[in-house]
Amino acid sequence: MNERRPARRYYIHTFGCQMNVNDTLRMGEALAAVDYRPTPVPESADLIILNTCSIREKAEDKMLSALGRYRQVKLQRGALIGVGGCVAQQEKQKILEKVPYVDFVFGPDAIQKLPEILTRIHEDRVRVVETAWVDSEAYVFPRADPNTSRGKATEFVTVMKGCDNVCSFCVVPHTRGREVSRPFPEVLAEVADLTRVGVREVTLIGQNVNSYAGGVSFAQLLRRTAQVPGVERVRFTTSHPHDLSDELIAAFREEPKIMPHFHLPVQSGSDEVLKRMKRDYTVAQYLERLGKLREARPGIAVTTDLIVGFPGETAEDFEGTLRLAETVRYDGQFSFIYSPRPKTIAMLKEDEWGPVPHETKIERLERLNAVQKKVSAELMAQAVGTTVEVLVEGCSRTDAARRFGRTPHNRVVNFDGDAPVGALCEVKVDFASPSSLGGAQLRVLSLPAVVIPEIASAAEACVA
Repeated sequence: MNERRPARRYYIHTFGCQMNVNDTLRMGEALAAVDYRPTPVPESADLIILNTCSIREKAEDKMLSALGRYRQVKLQRGALIGVGGCVAQQEKQKILEKVPYVDFVFGPDAIQKLPEILTRIHEDRVRVVETAWVDSEAYVFPRADPNTSRGKATEFVTVMKGCDNVCSFCVVPHTRGREVSRPFPEVLAEVADLTRVGVREVTLIGQNVNSYAGGVSFAQLLRRTAQVPGVERVRFTTSHPHDLSDELIAAFREEPKIMPHFHLPVQSGSDEVLKRMKRDYTVAQYLERLGKLREARPGIAVTTDLIVGFPGETAEDFEGTLRLAETVRYDGQFSFIYSPRPKTIAMLKEDEWGPVPHETKIERLERLNAVQKKVSAELMAQAVGTTVEVLVEGCSRTDAARRFGRTPHNRVVNFDGDAPVGALCEVKVDFASPSSLGGAQLRVLSLPAVVIPEIASAAEACVA
């Protein structure tokens, strides 16, 4: 009598953006089809995948550092090691040449080919590189298995991939390809599937979602998503300012289920720098569009991306960025020092435009972060003493005995209470830091259609 072989285990180390987080879920589904099961620690894995990010040079350094750590697992267990994501698409065969113990490399378009890749490795005893693009006309978005999201209150839904903007600093067009939009009926069907397993909030994601062209406009897609039974909250990321249309602004004004938070990357507060970045707007135009948005949805939280030390950035240019941050008073920002990315215009022209010394980049970043920390602290402090609505996502990451969730404005709240995952509840805020709020649950407002059973020990739930 043949004994059933134990399921093989996989571990995925995810770097980067929401698209990568979502791609990791799809990798797990593809691996489940060939009898792989997840493990929370790499030391027990038979397969280790690094789902990489290429948006910053530091992300690539982290990948190489992680590969060095996982080499020991390969030596001890014979685990296979694969590299996926944007660095894989960018470097291709070079990764196998640089890191001889990596078994395979695959790009974002090859996720569904993971079973085939593993078969080739096992049967043909070869190392594999699978980074060919799928033509836009032939690309099929994988439909998520809703069971992957069972037990979650919020989930990402991919609506498009790629980017056609070709900003001079950005590697995304080279690693994710041209824009391809997912047909809107597929998006809505996936959202409906998710609500049936308890998800109450969906975030529509893509490299440039508000240029969506999947049969309806992006504003119409948001409205239709909000109408799916069981959906309580709708979010999206990320956006380009030139796509902030009057129609999208009207959707914020008229549809309450579209949450009052907009991530609108500006990148710089200098018109000259924006021109070199190939961003097709001025600071004044950005502020005008932002003003219309705030008029339509008073109190909306706005976050942004900023790059300091871009080639040719002068002290005066940087002062413009500081003034912009102080004027807009962003709820939060993702700020970085410029790092050259392969095949980008900025890397090719850095010497011509004038490189900024590393020490200057660091000093400017610290000054910008200090401004943002002050603004964030002031904005968050305004919530102390108020009551906020929170969607419960699970146990607090700082204290397993507490709950964790987010307000409509996407502010993190850690609070005392017993509301289950997926509940909407009221929390009285008694504490604020620049990055989060604290408080105590007052009452549960509503539960999801699928109530996730409570676990007696919150600490055990977090460990699990």
